Amino acid sequence: MKKAIITVVGKDLVGILAKTCSFLAKSNINILDISQTVVQDYFNMMMIVDLSKCKKPFDDIAAQMAKLGEGMGLTIRCQKSEIFEKMHRI
Repeated sequence: MKKAIITVVGKDLVGILAKTCSFLAKSNINILDISQTVVQDYFNMMMIVDLSKCKKPFDDIAAQMAKLGEGMGLTIRCQKSEIFEKMHRI
């Protein structure tokens, strides 16, 4: 299984989850786990996703997700799980 970590941060607005999940579904990316919270109008979401069935190159997915975020005034980052785990190891 090829996993990635997706983070979404920014001012809360209608449709963040819908647009993000629609993009993932169209790209054949499965959401394995998801956590989200809104604190004083700021939205924060973290997802663990499975890229195994996605036909697009990882760099294209990451760039398209970043562009999707920019269109909503958010920061969306997509990182390979291996890199994420090494960066956050104590």
